[in-house]
Amino acid sequence: MDAPTELPPWKEELDAIVGARAHGQAAAILPRLQQLDARHPNVAEINYQLAWTCDVLGREAAALPYYEKAVALGLPRNVLAGALLGLGSTLRHLAQFERSASVLRSAQLQFPENREFDVFLALTLHAEGKSGEALRLALEALCDTSEDPGIRAYQRALRHAASRL
Repeated sequence: MDAPTELPPWKEELDAIVGARAHGQAAAILPRLQQLDARHPNVAEINYQLAWTCDVLGREAAALPYYEKAVALGLPRNVLAGALLGLGSTLRHLAQFERSASVLRSAQLQFPENREFDVFLALTLHAEGKSGEALRLALEALCDTSEDPGIRAYQRALRHAASRL
């Protein structure tokens, strides 16, 4: 029988803090996350949670360096997708459209099954003034993922219209 793997010293505290955020306490947990980061610097997961919390509070400029650091430090694959989505969305909010599109396109390649990247890229493209390309991408995502009978019935027409944008 294998010995149980020991959790990193910061993991239980991070889980407790994140649980509090889930109950609408984002403003109260930001200082706790910052203190945890001070005690355990260079932990990707802590930086990701700092970024996410800043985003929830509408502090995109503060979130950006935390997202960048979390991604650079290396996140588990199941967490990386959310961090890339947050990073791309934050860059869009900060009007860094080219960087946003680059991050989201890279994420599409890394996570082709995660169609949320298509929709967030469409938002970035629209903000960048590329409305035709944005609408095409959104329509393709809609056709590929919708189970709505009306959308399914008109999928061919929607795809044709999207191809002409």
